[in-house]
Amino acid sequence: MQYVYGALLLHSAGKPVDEASLKKVVEASGTASDEAQVKALVASLDGVDIEEAIKEAAVPVAAPAAAAPAAEQGGEAKEEKSAEDEAKEEEAASAGLSALFG
Repeated sequence: MQYVYGALLLHSAGKPVDEASLKKVVEASGTASDEAQVKALVASLDGVDIEEAIKEAAVPVAAPAAAAPAAEQGGEAKEEKSAEDEAKEEEAASAGLSALFG
């Protein structure tokens, strides 16, 4: 994970994300760098628009907002039959407890 953070730090500083720079950042954090991981990350970031990737990752998903009205409607329906359901649930709970204790 420190390699990704290092790449993001280099990008935010306006520096090129290359092997030498990334290795320096990782080593400056006090950890030893792994050449294979540095090379793999730099190779995977080749041709990637990091700004665009950050924007895509930061965009909230619209599905939870669409689910909110459905939850409100379900809440109203639950209130209408809650007294009847509570009585049934209490009977079921009592039956379950009596079975537990014999």
